[in-house]
Amino acid sequence: MSLGNNLFHARKKNGMSQETVAEKLGISRQTVSKWETDETLPDIKQAKRLAVLYGLTLDELIEFDADVKEIQEVIQRTNEELSDKINWTNVWGKKYPILLQYQTEVDIPFYAEKLEALLRDMEKKYGYNELNTFLVLKDILAAVWKQRKENP
Repeated sequence: MSLGNNLFHARKKNGMSQETVAEKLGISRQTVSKWETDETLPDIKQAKRLAVLYGLTLDELIEFDADVKEIQEVIQRTNEELSDKINWTNVWGKKYPILLQYQTEVDIPFYAEKLEALLRDMEKKYGYNELNTFLVLKDILAAVWKQRKENP
């Protein structure tokens, strides 16, 4: 993937227009457009400012689209039967070791009871099935995580 494509997708993911990016960086909208269409490249200083604006490292910005596309393709190819065979705790535990150790440290029944109550309430209130309820709760947790990262 090209840097321009990466810049385009990072901007879209952050819900920004070319005008907004241009305004925040003190440049023209046409400059942002030229970067995103690979007509020109941002200098290293502007690239760093773009990465900060999009909440990415410079390395992440350069690799942004390829990583997202690969992940999306894997998700699309993974059916429920295969997904059930994968030990996701072990898979994610390689990146986040806490997932492999918390079981001996955390009062799991205490938190499980509270989460179960939230799930039951959501199922009853919105009529979601069990899977959809888990997915919605996961998405809410992800939003809380993102908000905490943005406003520590």
